[in-house]
Amino acid sequence: MGLPDASGDLSSEVEVHAFRRLFPLRFYERHLSESIRPDGRPLGRARDTTIALGAVASADGSALAKIGSTTMLAAIKMEVMTPSMESPDEGCLAIDFHMPPICSPIVRPGRPAEAAPVVSKQLSDTISSSVMADLKELSLVSGKAAWMAYLDIYCLDADGALFDAALLSAVAALSHLQIPAVSLNEDGRVVVVSEEDEGKPEKEPVNREKRKLTLKSIPFSLTCILHKNYILADPTAEEESIMETLVTVVLDSSSQLISLYKPGGPVLANTSAIQDSIALTRQRVRELQKILDEANSGMEVD
Repeated sequence: MGLPDASGDLSSEVEVHAFRRLFPLRFYERHLSESIRPDGRPLGRARDTTIALGAVASADGSALAKIGSTTMLAAIKMEVMTPSMESPDEGCLAIDFHMPPICSPIVRPGRPAEAAPVVSKQLSDTISSSVMADLKELSLVSGKAAWMAYLDIYCLDADGALFDAALLSAVAALSHLQIPAVSLNEDGRVVVVSEEDEGKPEKEPVNREKRKLTLKSIPFSLTCILHKNYILADPTAEEESIMETLVTVVLDSSSQLISLYKPGGPVLANTSAIQDSIALTRQRVRELQKILDEANSGMEVD
């Protein structure tokens, strides 16, 4: 008696899967009419999010951030450079975003992903306009030496909301960053102090010990899909491919608007939709700030 029931359940699952593949938009709209998504989330809820600090032991700062299946690895490497004449008392932060072929079937070996330079530019603009880090803290000797921080972000799994996960991993890596100790050697050049050399007398110490970078106005973002009268927070890659109108809101930790990005799409972003998206982002900022604080607290305990 159990066999026909099992066969009927299997047949039903096959029909649902076939309908989803053949008519994806109609499949989603059936769920949206009931204010639910196929993965069981309410329309305004983001996916489960985690942050693991110190994911790359050889980096000066690193973090692994996951939003649902979307996974980003951020790592920072510090190098001493000569500052520019325009900014003799400031260091530099260079940001690069990478999408290797392993992250998505649409990324082909030997061909750069179209989204990579777009996300990279968004990250640079966002971190720069948020003024989350004072570049003067990266200065070592005015006009002679400063830190160049290379922040590389690697997408390990691209399942939607790439910018949100990339920004979260970048912020987390900067919060984990340990600026190396440096000193002036006999030739008057800035050199990094190794762990073996710490505690030994130097000619002229610049940074006696490793230190953290002071962060303020930390930016967090939320990408939403606008479809008819619906707003879907934190879309998956499938949702992004079916409902193409996206809007990304970036707020800082005090809920001040940093940027709003809408890369085209058939749906117009009216005032009501923008206000609702910002309200969802405010709630998301509180969630992400708590997750980041817990990650940093865990590192302090360790």
